[in-house]
Amino acid sequence: RESDHRAWTPVTYTVTRQNATIQGLIQGKAYFFRIAAENIIGMGPFTETTKEILIRDPITVPDRPEDLEVKAVTKNSVTLTWNPPKYNGGSDITMYVLESRLIGKDKFHKVTKEKMLDRKFTVEGLKEGDTYEYRVSACNIVGQGKPSFCTKPITCKDELAPPTLDLDFRDKLIVRVGEAFSLTGRYSGKPAPKVTWLKDDIVVKEDDRIKIKTTPTTLCLGILKSVREDTGKYCVTVENSTGSRKGFCQVNVVDRPSPPVGPVIFDEVFKDHMVVSWKPPLDDGGSEITNYIIEKKDTHKDLWMPVTSSTVKTTCKIPKLLEGREYQIRIYAENLYGISDPLISDEMKAKDRFRVPDAPEQPIIKDVTKDSAVVVWNKPYDGGKPITNYIVEKKETMATRWVKATKDPIFPGTKFKVPDLLEGCQYEFRVSAENEIGVGDPSPPSKPIFARDPIAKPSPPVNPEAVDKTKNSVDLSWQPPRHDGNGKIIGYLIEYQKVGDEEWKQANLTADSCPETNYKVTGLTEGLTYKFRVKAVNAAGESDPAHVPDPVEVKDRLEPPELILDANMAREQHVKAGDTLRLSAVIKGVPFPKVTWKKEDHEVSPKADIEVTGVGSKLEIRNTVHEDGGMYSLTVENPAGSKTVSVKVVVLDKPGPPRNLNISDVRSDSCYITWMEPEDDGGSVITNYVVERKDVASAQWVAISSSSKKRSHMAKYLMEGTQYLFRVAAENQYGRGPYVETLKPIKAIDPLHPPGPPKNLHHVDVDKTEVSLVWNRPDRDGGAEITGYLVEYQEDGADEWTKFQTVPMLDCVVTGL
Repeated sequence: RESDHRAWTPVTYTVTRQNATIQGLIQGKAYFFRIAAENIIGMGPFTETTKEILIRDPITVPDRPEDLEVKAVTKNSVTLTWNPPKYNGGSDITMYVLESRLIGKDKFHKVTKEKMLDRKFTVEGLKEGDTYEYRVSACNIVGQGKPSFCTKPITCKDELAPPTLDLDFRDKLIVRVGEAFSLTGRYSGKPAPKVTWLKDDIVVKEDDRIKIKTTPTTLCLGILKSVREDTGKYCVTVENSTGSRKGFCQVNVVDRPSPPVGPVIFDEVFKDHMVVSWKPPLDDGGSEITNYIIEKKDTHKDLWMPVTSSTVKTTCKIPKLLEGREYQIRIYAENLYGISDPLISDEMKAKDRFRVPDAPEQPIIKDVTKDSAVVVWNKPYDGGKPITNYIVEKKETMATRWVKATKDPIFPGTKFKVPDLLEGCQYEFRVSAENEIGVGDPSPPSKPIFARDPIAKPSPPVNPEAVDKTKNSVDLSWQPPRHDGNGKIIGYLIEYQKVGDEEWKQANLTADSCPETNYKVTGLTEGLTYKFRVKAVNAAGESDPAHVPDPVEVKDRLEPPELILDANMAREQHVKAGDTLRLSAVIKGVPFPKVTWKKEDHEVSPKADIEVTGVGSKLEIRNTVHEDGGMYSLTVENPAGSKTVSVKVVVLDKPGPPRNLNISDVRSDSCYITWMEPEDDGGSVITNYVVERKDVASAQWVAISSSSKKRSHMAKYLMEGTQYLFRVAAENQYGRGPYVETLKPIKAIDPLHPPGPPKNLHHVDVDKTEVSLVWNRPDRDGGAEITGYLVEYQEDGADEWTKFQTVPMLDCVVTGL
């Protein structure tokens, strides 16, 4: 209960430990508490706290006091003052403890004997000549805090007074070179302070020009015939054992500037004018340069002629010159205090000294393709003026007229990609440089080049096979590679390997020894089995090898089955849906082999027409559909062996339906639609997806996206509370596939979440077998009206909770306990 109330308030109905934490108390209020024990028979008597308990935050010792100072010193006493600590630890200061330490001793001793709240104290009964340090601590109800920082050592003696300083000069002083100046003032202090003069933090020493005079009450620093080096910040310090005082003065000794810094640079020289520049004086005389005075002189005359006296820049145009005459330029700097000595230039003749750039060296041609080439050149001499542009020209080798490669400027790079070349034509290129004077001579023409793509290595030969054999040779045949790498096929390299060996041996040493697509490998051993492979060669190098599918046993021919494939039996055959698929091959073998067509190791479709003649076989399927695609194999077999070839048939068609259509993140005005690509893309890349929606009350579908390449879409602008169906279809270059549709509609509403926990659950009545509970509504209802509250109970010591019932109101009586 609160100390000013009589009624007791229960804080918990059962506590099994010997301690409890009381929540919900008000800071600053005082409370009494009482505790009673209870067993199965009943509740015992209460035990009350004897004193009221004030609720407040924990308190600590105070911080250290501030600004401990010595105010007076005599031969037997010291008076000190201080300020309270910044933080009292949460409790009022109850007293201060002042301590002293005799210099030479280790420990501090308490000076104050009784409780002291004043922040001024005089320590008496000291011995003259002794030196002490002092510190002070603050105390509150928790205890004594940290001591303050110690004072400087204080010696007990009379007549101590801090220094004073009264100056006769201001913060700034301007003096002309050669004049004398002095800094004077008065000072006092006990004991007599020491006087120190500093200039830019360096002690000033007397010499023939600098005089220092100090009396017991006055001070003076005098400088005769001042020079520029006397400029600086002067400081006078008066100091004794009780403290120090300082005075400052910024002295600026001014003069006319030093001469401008040479040499004079002739930036531009022409027959009738020049442009010169220079650097500012190293010393501006202590005052900003107001202007420069520029004069010119014909070297054949003694008269200096004025050019200008009002420029503040360090550059100037010298006009009205006579071509072929030599001139000198004279420059003065001026400030408020005078004109400097002059800076005189070297002699310079008035004439044009710039020209057009030189011709570049012969350019180099790189990265040639069938319609472009990169021209690279080195920068030529610029003629004295910076190069502003390069001109690249081209011409066919047999032509006489040069044509600009581009109208756009080319700068600052020294290479350019020339476009719009004609494939197969031979070109030369040249480069000219241009500056503000004009265009220079062109470079020598480049070496001629042909406009054609660079040569790459060819692809492997197609369908190598053994077409005949004897007891010491094997005849091989193949088809040319599909890609020649933009270069002529020089020939073929044939290699063989004995089965079981790792080393491949060359049947021919050079490619040009086998320019045709067949070759007889000789020198083989009868009865052994060999593997063969063939490489195509062009100017760029060798292709990857193409292997003869099966090892060949070297023996006289028994006329096993042979297959000579037509072009439509290449490794992969593409056919558009609705067109006719034709697969055919020439068949050899004695006796004539049995012919079997299969698709994916199963019988081919009944719609396929199969024709077998004495020289070959043909399979034909009209009006192909996507399901007709797959791996087709042709097997020929006789008693001498069998042979199988396969071809992958791709029927190009519209894609299948997208997969795993999913709707998520449903809101009152939007939802997020995701799906996966179709299992079957129709043999062509999916170009885009079409997303449509439909109000369940409407029969019409509305497109919301028809060009998305992504597999997701945010459907916006839904009407809250309306139910929608969505569908998605994929498109490729052959058309739009079937739609996949959501199985059930979604309703455009914001998502619901479980409500928060009820608040302030507590009992209001207890009986032997029942408890009356009440609580408050939770802070959040999860976006929907709360329909009820589930009440559970748990026996003390048990692990699981038992459901009692769900109630609609904010109270419940739990029975059957």
